[in-house]
Amino acid sequence: MCLVVFAWRMHPRYPLVLAANRDEFLNRPAAPAHWWTDAPELLAGRDLEAGGTWMGFSRKGRFAALTNYRDPSRHVAGAPSRGALVRGALEDQHDAAACLHALAAQADAYAAFNLLVGDGERLGVLESTTGTVRLLQPGVYGLSNHLLDTPWPKLVKARTGLQHQLAASAETPEAERATGEDRLIESLLQLMRDPTPAADPHLPETGVSLEWERWLSPAFIRAPGYGTRCSTVALHDESAGTRFVEWTWDAHGELRSRVEHRFKPV
Repeated sequence: MCLVVFAWRMHPRYPLVLAANRDEFLNRPAAPAHWWTDAPELLAGRDLEAGGTWMGFSRKGRFAALTNYRDPSRHVAGAPSRGALVRGALEDQHDAAACLHALAAQADAYAAFNLLVGDGERLGVLESTTGTVRLLQPGVYGLSNHLLDTPWPKLVKARTGLQHQLAASAETPEAERATGEDRLIESLLQLMRDPTPAADPHLPETGVSLEWERWLSPAFIRAPGYGTRCSTVALHDESAGTRFVEWTWDAHGELRSRVEHRFKPV
């Protein structure tokens, strides 16, 4: 993933509300979210080049998502795919804190990353560049290709939009819950589809060219050979389970496929 905004225990019905974009090279093969045949407990998209994933859930109620940390100077030649970290976190049997601390001890083997892990009770983040593990308090957060809540324009805009949509959704009467949920999902998708670039004075400086900083500054990216490959919205309801919706986009940013999964932790 390259942009994730999420609310942790801030909505009366959904302890976790999440919207995310995965940005990747357009020629890197990937499969939409599905239950894996070789790991039937995992629901995730799949990188068909290295075999890992960028975000997923498990039937046991675990959640994990990873963003790369953008800094060309931190490149690690021959490093293993960071997608393996997400699978490992989803299959781990320990709580989120123990899982993240164990992965922190291995982080130097990988190119820089941020990893979110939730176990149903706690949600935390590992920032590999600092070695810091943080367990998160209730709140609305954003994560892109820097540290948690680094105020890049697209992150601030998407996080603010999520806050507004949460407030509107919380006021939906119980009798309109189903339609209200659909509206929330559609509104979060629109946040992720925003192609508006940041103004030059507000661009971060991450070690790539100014031209690439411009291309990478919107929530929804279209750049030469690179762009937003899929968008995901997930709502976790402790009584009704998780609703997971993923849209896959083609090279022109048009819809290629949509998948939806509903499941309860077991």
